[in-house]
Formats: sequence, C-alpha cells, structure tokens
Amino acid sequence: MTDLLAEAQGLDGLDPLAVHLDAFVDAPGVSAYLDGNSLGRPLRSLPERLAEFVRDDWGTRLIRSWDEQWMDLPTELGDRIGLVAIGAAAGQTVVADSTTVLLYKLMRAAVAARTDRSEIVIEEGNFPTDRFVAEGIAAERGLTVRWLAADPVHGVRVEDVASAVSEQTALVVLSHVDYRSGALADMKAITDAVHESGALMLWDLCHSAGVIPIELDACGVDLAVGCTYKYLNGGPGSPAFAYVNERHHGVLHQPIQGWMGAGDVFAMGSAYAPADGIRQFISGTPPVLGMLAMQGMLDQIETATIDGVREKSKTLTDFAVRAFDELLAPLDVRLLSPRDAGKRGGHVTIGHPDFAEVTKTLWADGVIPDFRFPDGIRLGLSPLSTSHAEVLSGVLAVRDALRARADG
Repeated sequence: MTDLLAEAQGLDGLDPLAVHLDAFVDAPGVSAYLDGNSLGRPLRSLPERLAEFVRDDWGTRLIRSWDEQWMDLPTELGDRIGLVAIGAAAGQTVVADSTTVLLYKLMRAAVAARTDRSEIVIEEGNFPTDRFVAEGIAAERGLTVRWLAADPVHGVRVEDVASAVSEQTALVVLSHVDYRSGALADMKAITDAVHESGALMLWDLCHSAGVIPIELDACGVDLAVGCTYKYLNGGPGSPAFAYVNERHHGVLHQPIQGWMGAGDVFAMGSAYAPADGIRQFISGTPPVLGMLAMQGMLDQIETATIDGVREKSKTLTDFAVRAFDELLAPLDVRLLSPRDAGKRGGHVTIGHPDFAEVTKTLWADGVIPDFRFPDGIRLGLSPLSTSHAEVLSGVLAVRDALRARADG
C-alpha cells in the first residue's frame, strides 16, 4: 500500500497534464469520480459561458444569431471534432441528434446503397442501441443480422471479422472500444478486412472519441458515430456526431429528410432537395444549447493534444491494474479488461458477485464508478480530470467495501 501511494504521488508529480485538473468542477462530497467514461465532469468555465450565451448570443442577438453563427455550428463544430479528436478532414463530420438517431441514419443509408447484399454484421455483445437499431433496420429492409461472437475481455479481432463477412455483407457495425471490457479494436486492419469483402464499415466511437487518437481518414473508414458527453464532456444529453467519408457524399442518402438538411433551408420548397456534402445528414433544428459545453473541452484536448491525453490514459489504467493486483485480486475480484494498455481504452473493468451492492455503498460514500450487469464495476478514468491518487482512493474504497461485506 505504501508503495502504491508513493507511486501515485510520483506519477501525479510528473504528470505534464496535471495543470488541467483544476479546469473541472469539484463535486462536493465526492472523493473519487471514476465514471468519466459515462459522463464527463463540467468545466469551471461553463457557468460563465452559459451566462454569456443567455446574455449575448441569445438574449441580445436573439434570432439574428441563427444567421450570425448558429446555422453553421453543426458543421463547424463537426470539423473541430474531426481535427482535434478523430482524424477527419473538414467537411465530413456533423454534430446533430442523439447517438441512436445518427446510428439509424448512417446504417439505413449504408444498406440502402448495397441493395445487392442481404446482411448486417454486428458483434453480439455490442452496446444495446447499436444492436437494437441494426435489428430494426434489418426487419424494415428484409435483411439478416449476422451476429459476430468475440472474446468478452479482449474484444473483436480481425480474424473474427474476416470469418464473418461475405459477399452478402452490406455493412459491418462495431465499437472501437468495447463498452464493457474497454478492449480496443484494430480499426485499420478490421476496416481493410471489411472492404475486402465489398462491405461498408461503421465504427461506434462513443468510448474512444476524446481519449484515443483516431485516424478515420487514414484508416479508410466509411462511417462513424460518437457521443459527446463522455470524454468530450458535453453534458447529459449533448448531441452526437456523425462522420461520412467524402467518397460517399452524394452516394449515401440519409433517411430522415428534414428542412435543415435541405440545400436551401428557407426556400420552403415543394420537394426535398438535399444539401451538398455532410450537411444533408442534418434533419431538424440543431440543438445549439447542447453544443456549448463540449467546445471548452475541445480547447482542453487541443492544448493537451490527443496523443498526450492517450499517454496519460495509459498511465492511469496501468496504475489501476497494478492497484487491482495488489488490493483486489486477493479478494477474488476478476480483471475483465486487457492487461496491455495498447489494447485497452480509457476504462478498466473488474468483476465480483457482490459488486451490485458494493456500488451502492461506494456511491453513498462519495466514490463514483459505474456498475455494469451482471457483476462488473467500470473504473472510467478521464485523463484530463483524473489523478492517479484519485484512482488509488477509488480502488481502496472498493477493497474496503468488499471487506466490510465479508466481515458481515
């Protein structure tokens, strides 16, 4: 224990990104926030930014702000996410709607462009919304869902995908980082394998955007969707983003035709004529308020660099695994994430039959991880807002809660 404490203090003392810790709001009564992979902390600057928005952008400029800044915000902010976080050149990313709605739009557009093919391939343990949307589209279009099995700890491998795709595959949908184990998929190799079969590749970036360097353009990815309330700290319900590689512009047509995706928004035309490029994937009025918080976080990431964020993520999760080995493994807790930091995203998952009740105790005591059925606790370590000492505090709290239950 003394060695772990000294190590945590040493890592924090050498952390080049430690200056960012003070940029985030401290929650009263919370000693360890280990759920940044579900909901990122707000920035201290956000209240003033919101007040400024109400006072000036909305309160003073009123509807004039649509012409002055809001109409182009979905694509401008999409370009910023593309530059800072996901390796996408301008004109291919848009912020709009929820993750579920954008998944529907892109999946539906993809299968409509592959009418000679009859299957959607998706991992059987993928996040529920991805699976549910795929099943709904398959039923709507008369397609078959081909379920891909993967190792629950190490995730989807290129061999798994290569053996699942065929000349009947229209679309493959996978998560870049597994929401359960944190396993990191090989984006380039898997995308290449999918393309060899003639299918399109859609990546869910919800657990990787903002914590792992992503190179969508360089990997030749066709489509991607990601949320903004995890490592991009956009706040609860903040809108998602969609990426459509420019080679598919004018070829893929989104299925929810709304006035904001029209070529001339205010023509009030008698028939829908889509806008050029990525803008056509907008449907309704952009959620401007929901786009405010993430802008400050993108500033933080840009300053730290996504490579710097990734390096700290590795030290945080490596330290969490070492603390697990010393403090939790002796209590029959299981490690449910890859040990190799290069094959792991920003969270570490641990398992024990008592963890549903342990999580309740932890939350009551101001230690906030999250529980995932049936018996997993995820330690979600958002690099810019989490210290190594905080990680140790959280792991110690898990140990103490388990001991207390054992002692009866």
